[in-house]
This record gives sequence, C-alpha cells and structure tokens, in this order.
Amino acid sequence: MNRVLNELRLNLTRRHFFGTGSSLLGTAALASLLPSTGVAGQDGPAGSGTGGALPTVLPAKVKQVIYLHMVGGPPQMDLYDYKPQMKDWYDKDLPETVRGGQRLTTMTSGQARFPIAPSMFQFQQSGQCGMWVTELLPWTRKVVDDMCFVRSMHTEAINHEPAISLMQTGNQVTGRPCLGAWASYGLGSLNQNLPAFVVMVARPTNTEQVQAISARLWSAGYLPGEYSATAFRTSGDPILFINDPPGVPREIRRETLDGLNALNQLNYEQLGDPEIRTRIAQYELAFRMQASVPELTDLAAEPESTFEMYGEQSRKPGTLANTMLLARRMVERGVRFVQIYHNNWDTHANAAGRLPDQCRDLDQPTYGLITDLKQRGLLDSTLVIWGGEFGRTIYSQGGLSPTNYGRDHHPRCFTMWMAGGGFKGGTIYGETDDFSYNIVRDPVHIRDFHATVLHQLGYDHEKMTFRYQGLDQRLTGVLPARIIQDLL
Repeated sequence: MNRVLNELRLNLTRRHFFGTGSSLLGTAALASLLPSTGVAGQDGPAGSGTGGALPTVLPAKVKQVIYLHMVGGPPQMDLYDYKPQMKDWYDKDLPETVRGGQRLTTMTSGQARFPIAPSMFQFQQSGQCGMWVTELLPWTRKVVDDMCFVRSMHTEAINHEPAISLMQTGNQVTGRPCLGAWASYGLGSLNQNLPAFVVMVARPTNTEQVQAISARLWSAGYLPGEYSATAFRTSGDPILFINDPPGVPREIRRETLDGLNALNQLNYEQLGDPEIRTRIAQYELAFRMQASVPELTDLAAEPESTFEMYGEQSRKPGTLANTMLLARRMVERGVRFVQIYHNNWDTHANAAGRLPDQCRDLDQPTYGLITDLKQRGLLDSTLVIWGGEFGRTIYSQGGLSPTNYGRDHHPRCFTMWMAGGGFKGGTIYGETDDFSYNIVRDPVHIRDFHATVLHQLGYDHEKMTFRYQGLDQRLTGVLPARIIQDLL
C-alpha cells in the first residue's frame, strides 16, 4: 500500500511540475523534437524525432547495423558446420552419451529412434581462412574472408517465439526492447527524414512452413515508443498511408498537422506523458518521409551493375535480395538499424526441397551486400549480422533417406556470422563435437553476442540501462555476459 501511495504522490508531483512550468518546458520539449522547419516555423535542432545520441563510453566501431534474421533456425550442419564423419553414421542411432538426456521438443521426443542424417550436400573449403561452406552457397564462398563465423552459439530456448524473443530482446518473455531499439536509443538518428530503425519482412520463394512473427519482436518495449521500428512493407506503398488522400494538397496536410501538434502540445503540458512527445515526433517524421521514402525505394537510378551484383531477384519488391539492396540504400542515407526477417527455415521435413530454395534467396544477395558496402567504404562502419534463433538436430525427424530428411530444433549449438563493424574477417570461432550436437570449444551465449555488439556500438552492456519498474534494465539482463575479444 505504501508503494502505491508513493507512486501516486510522485505522479501528482510530476503533473504539478509540468503544469506550473508548461509554458517553458513544454515548448522546449516540442522544439527538441521538430526539424528546423518545425510546425511553428521556428528554428530548432534538426532531428528525426528519434532522439539524440547517448554519449558512448567506449570507442565506437559501428555506426549502423543490418541484421538478417533467418526465421526458423537454419541447419548449421547443412550450411557451415561441416561434419564429414557423419557419413559413416548414416541411419545409426544418436548415442545416448552424446544426447546426454538433453531436452527434446514434443515433435521428436516420442520417436522410437534418433537416426543420424548426414548432410546430403557437398562442402568446399573457401577463402584464405579455409572455411567449409555448403555447395548451396557458391556466391557466399567468395566473401568468407570478410566474414567472422561463430560456430558455438547456444541458447536455452527450444521453441520459436521464446527463442526469437531471446535472440532479439535478451529475454524469452516478449515485451522488452529489441537490439534495434537499444541501438536507436543509444545512437539517435543520422537522417531527419528517415527513421532510425527500420524492419522489413522478406517473402521466401518457398513457403512450406512459414513461422508467425509479429511487431513484438521489433518494439521498443519499456523504452519510449519513438524507438520502435518503422515497418516497411514489401509490396504496395512501403508504409501505409504514406501518401496524402486524393484531393488533399500538401499545404492542407501541413496545416492539419500543425493543428494536431498544437493540441498534442497542450495535452503534453498538462500531463507530461512522454508518449505524447512520441506522437508529435512521429507525425512530423511521417510528414517528412512522404518526400524521402519514394526516393529511397525507387531503384531506377541504380546502375545495371548493382542488379548484377545482388542478382536478378533484387529487382522484385519483397524478395530477400530486394530488401538487402534497400538495406544498403538505407544505411547510405543514415538509417541506424535495419532488421530483415526471412522466413521458412524451420526444416522439420523435406530438406532436399526447401534448403536449395532458401539458399538461392540468400546466397548472391549476401555476396552483393558485403561487396557493395565494401566498395562504397561503408563496411568498416556497418555491421552485418546473419543467423537464426537456434540450430537443428543431426538426427532426422520423421522419414530418413540418403537424399532427404528433416531436422528438429536444437538450442545447444548453432552458427552465426558477422561482417564489417570491426569484426575480424576470416575468423572461425568455436567448435562443436562430431555430431554438431554439443559445444567442445569457446561457447558463445546470446548474452555474449549482445554484449559484443553493444561494445562495437560504443556502449558498456552493464552501463547502458533504462530505469523501468524500479530497476536499471539492460539488454543483457542480470546474468554474466562477456565481450568476445577474439572476434574483434
């Protein structure tokens, strides 16, 4: 009861403070959110409405991030974790000494057997680093020396939604800020006419088993709402209602927004609710985006060499190749964090039919993005991240043949890679056992991954906090996390 009374007293005091100082504080707060040609025509600091940057405490290597999340969990042993010894184990049971009583999903826990399914795909050593890469990714092989591979990622989550939430927000329970929101909160914006944080959901060629994902994954959680991602659609208008309705000229839209913002300012001066500031800022950003977004998404000015680099699919809106090309255009124009989701990696069956399609969607655009950023001098300051929410099992789910199988979820080990942003190209970090089932060297937890990325952004993961419900909340939570210096 005392806690409730104290919170009420605090809120009343805050409301009184905002009320008595409204003519000064409210105007100053609004001015800080608007561009130099703000609603009142007064001069003010330029900004996108996504806030200014927090002071960094470490030398920042990364200015911008492109995060490619493969929804469903790519099978590491079919892509990057080469296990040639498994050829001799075909259709033999996974030894209990390897499984060690580890948790299984309900999709395979009832199987009478756990038959080993060696990868049906050929591998080839690539680059000076000698990374083994599947035959399904021939274009990616060309840039492995620019990539930093971690083959020893691990997580506690075994099902998709909590696993993706943990990967993106640091917690299996949804409602926390995602990595992109933290980056936006810390770094602010580089462009007053585009959002600091953008998310795109690419359409896979194959749609056998598409996982449900939602805006909870790219929300600001307990951070102010202005740090949530702006979702760009992959067909039709990039953003709903970005265009003025028929018969509404630009001047009328400006006058309407001026009126709305004046009302919102009055409301803010009375209540002091920070979400009102977010609303004002987002209205203004949306108005400016009416001019900036069409230019951003118009690929007509791109030379033919660009499409040759990313592949023919990059011309088609909604494809992974197209969204990766747009991501380059976004970071080129100052977007801080671009999140791309690519679905249908949940390969419980028909790996022979699905993985070639998934890899065709991904392969050449990966080469194109890394090469493009490098040629433009952006790779050193832009971090590209690739990975899923967990790995897959070496044993088959369901039927097994030498040319087809399925794989269940496996949180104990999986592979991710990073490129640019101060990560050491050509690095191969971590090792799993012969079955790609347990980590035998240099484990990396998701918390370690988050701590390392924040370090490259210029922030100490223990000090980058936000006060919420009486606690200094942070992306890496309260359990220990370490920066993996060998990757940098």
